[in-house]
Amino acid sequence: MPKDLYEILGVGRDAQEADVKKAYRKLAMELHPDRNPDDKGAESKFKEVNAAYEVLKDPKKRAIYDQYGHAGLGQGGPGGGAGDPGGFGGGFGDIFEEFFGDIFGGGGGGRGQRSAGGAQRGEDFRYDLTVTLETVMNGSEERIRIPTIIICATCGGSGAKSGSGPENCSTCGGAGQVRTQQGFFSVARTCPTCRGQGRIIRNPCVPCQGQGRVRSEKTLTVKIPAGVDTGNRIRLTGEGGAGLRGATNGDLFIVIDVAPHPMFERYDSDLLCHVPITFAQAALGGRLEVPTLSGRARVTLPPGTQTGRRLALRGKGLPHVNRPGVYGDLIVEVRLETPVNLSKRQKELLEEFAACSDSESQPESNSFMGKVKDFLDKMAG
Repeated sequence: MPKDLYEILGVGRDAQEADVKKAYRKLAMELHPDRNPDDKGAESKFKEVNAAYEVLKDPKKRAIYDQYGHAGLGQGGPGGGAGDPGGFGGGFGDIFEEFFGDIFGGGGGGRGQRSAGGAQRGEDFRYDLTVTLETVMNGSEERIRIPTIIICATCGGSGAKSGSGPENCSTCGGAGQVRTQQGFFSVARTCPTCRGQGRIIRNPCVPCQGQGRVRSEKTLTVKIPAGVDTGNRIRLTGEGGAGLRGATNGDLFIVIDVAPHPMFERYDSDLLCHVPITFAQAALGGRLEVPTLSGRARVTLPPGTQTGRRLALRGKGLPHVNRPGVYGDLIVEVRLETPVNLSKRQKELLEEFAACSDSESQPESNSFMGKVKDFLDKMAG
């Protein structure tokens, strides 16, 4: 009896899409054939996990499976089927999409461009990199380890077993296309036998299963310029998937995500910091020490400062990514903290202060009360 797909991934039937994806990633990394070269059982489980995920990540397939089980999918269970060599689903692109978060189209295309003769540009990959606001301030070099696709060392990228080689496709004669005559017009379409490669592999290489490429990992050093923002992309040319048969490699796009900061809010190159002040500081004014990303600074509070007032420290913000040496501002927004847990003496002092307060010392309150009186008089009239 085929294994339950939810059981294979180790999730419940009510698991959310994010939970299914998280479970798949963990298992795929643990069971990756390159990490378990001598464990055939791991390779089998890896294929099983991929096949299960191919169903559960697709809402339509998952709904069919939930209602009808394996019978509804038209297969005996996970682990490969027609058009799915080795149980790896849609190939390298599908699996690496899960690790990188996305595969970019355009240029070489998400899955690589093929041309007649089987040359294929490598895939463009995306890697999401989270950086701190301190990194944005100063820039840095980050080391990242990523999954990638390289040329198979065993077959040199040919996809064929040692001692053999690809053969010209007999259907298209190696052109990768077949032509059909429709009235006066000749229509070209991708060869259905070789799928546009122009060649057929009779004896596929075992390590790469005839694909000419294998999965691997590599460590890269990425230079993060000062001033970057969420959504900015850094392109590493040639660091994507390996190209086949002389074609160029794809590119790797590092997509920046700036993590929230406990002290500052970012607005382009400006920073906003909320600073609490006491009643006495607000009334009397004075010097106030505030934090900056490079240390600390002092601002002057004028007497009678109201809550919400903003004071700007010029040039204490973030650098402009495209304007070297130019910095934004640090905006300090003061917030009056109302005293709590007052002692008896503090209460007495505040009562004395309230008793001797007048319209000159609290003009806004008195003005407001005057407006309230006028409004009520009109209502009464």
